[in-house]
Amino acid sequence: MLDRTVVTIAETETIEEAFRRLNVNKLGILFAEEVGGRVVGAVTDGDIRRKLLDGSSIREQVATCVNRNFVWARAGAPREQILKLLDQRVHVVPILDSEHHLVDVFSRDLFQLGDENEVFARARSPVRVSFSGGGTDLTHYFVDNDGGAVINATIAMYAHATLRRRNDKSIRIYSHDFKQTVEAANLAELGGEGDLALIKSVVRLIKPSYGFDLEVSADFPVGSGLGGSAVVSSAIIGCFNEFRSDQWDRHEIAEMAFQAERLMLNIPGGWQDQYATVFGGFNHMEFFSDQNTIVPLRLEPNIIAELEESLILCYTGLSRDSGAIHRDQKTQHRSDEAVAAAARQKEVTREIRRHLLRGQLLDCGRLIDEAWHSKRRLSPAISSDELDSIYDLAKANGAIAGKLLGAGGGGYFMFFVRPFERYPLITVLQEKGFRCSRLAFEANGLRTWKSRIRN
Repeated sequence: MLDRTVVTIAETETIEEAFRRLNVNKLGILFAEEVGGRVVGAVTDGDIRRKLLDGSSIREQVATCVNRNFVWARAGAPREQILKLLDQRVHVVPILDSEHHLVDVFSRDLFQLGDENEVFARARSPVRVSFSGGGTDLTHYFVDNDGGAVINATIAMYAHATLRRRNDKSIRIYSHDFKQTVEAANLAELGGEGDLALIKSVVRLIKPSYGFDLEVSADFPVGSGLGGSAVVSSAIIGCFNEFRSDQWDRHEIAEMAFQAERLMLNIPGGWQDQYATVFGGFNHMEFFSDQNTIVPLRLEPNIIAELEESLILCYTGLSRDSGAIHRDQKTQHRSDEAVAAAARQKEVTREIRRHLLRGQLLDCGRLIDEAWHSKRRLSPAISSDELDSIYDLAKANGAIAGKLLGAGGGGYFMFFVRPFERYPLITVLQEKGFRCSRLAFEANGLRTWKSRIRN
């Protein structure tokens, strides 16, 4: 903190007191204040010595040797402006507020004598839309059926996290989406049950040695089918990673997010969400018992733009429990119908990859529709009469393809439409009370950075 008592002096103080303060601050300069604390000038040890050589007494007021035409900078001035002053004219620059009160001092040796800037870690992680293969990324499936395969892509809808380290062991977590706060004296008292269980699970996995404040928010509703749990988990892990000297790589972050949700909380689900949000972009993913392979798809920009213009997101307003749907899939995954449907899902995934790379989007759309029908055969919980009616309405009004995103049961439909049919379809869906939106693909996955609050 800036010690004002050794860099300022009242005009009415004596020259003797000025000498004492100069010996303490070692800067060779003091800033003279009038009544009320307004800085009116500067006095250096050279100014004082010249005054004494002229016959003045050390008992005289320091006002007699104050230089009122001094160099200073306003609070909030650009850093480079202060550096230029130090480079050309002076050795010490006082920083004054709008009322000319001293708030800081910069010198050539000590650029800032005030508080250090507070450092935050921030993260932003995108959600994904899946084109085909959902359900084959479940461990119980690909271990028994010679692997799984999915194609997905991240879009410009995010989970956001901000982390600040504390000087004590206290923990404060706030979720903007649930409007809930969790506080604990330390990590041991945080626990893992109750409110914000997923966030607690991630924190307990990381085991930070310091206290912290953490805020989390999302651009999407809970139960949206966009892989939101993995997205939130990855954003939190990314924030903590910013404070590590030996940082986790992308594979490790994805695996940690999987561990926190699937193993520590025992929430059933697949593997694609964690990899999609961390890696970002268009990816073809294959899952086997001994390894996961993430292969980026390098699509031409015009193909991506055309795909964006051909897709509509339609929020059904129905939330769902993805864990319950995956549990039902697990009980039925050995049935002949489920095995055949999943096998076709994998075949369709490879065909979609080929058509995407060639820009044959109409063929992709038809295959997305086939993939949806195959996926519905994995479990009766994936769709419902209400959801089927939304799908049928869209198909009757211009959609050539559609599928529920994520596990199914609610959340978002993604519809594929031809040119000139987008807005008529949107109009029909909105008249029925459904919220429709464009989507924009996001080429980047998890992004993390440090931020400082500058005075």
